[in-house]
Amino acid sequence: QVQLVEPGGGLVQAGGSLRISCVASGGTLSNYAMGWLRQAPGKEREFVAAISWSGSRKLYADSAKGRFTISIDNVKNTVLLQMNSLRPEDTAAYYCARKSGVVATRPTDFGSWGQGTQVTVSS
Repeated sequence: QVQLVEPGGGLVQAGGSLRISCVASGGTLSNYAMGWLRQAPGKEREFVAAISWSGSRKLYADSAKGRFTISIDNVKNTVLLQMNSLRPEDTAAYYCARKSGVVATRPTDFGSWGQGTQVTVSS
């Protein structure tokens, strides 16, 4: 059973940058697509970015385009999300998730989830 752990997260000022990571243990990322999704208090969980196992296919939510970059390290079984130009509305719990097959954007497409890491952007 794969476990996804998300170290990182924290508090950052608006306009700043933060990188969060997701490390898979007890399993592999091979042939799986990985995604980052987030959930703010009182809101539904929403898609942020996704990447194929090869790294050749990436998808971003409109809110993340041009600011966030997702990447994958197959050797280290790690997925990264580099977030730049952060805004207060990016404040949320960020979750790493894995799905079999191709990249997708619906939270219900993902079968394995990390415990989440909090990102707070102050104005």
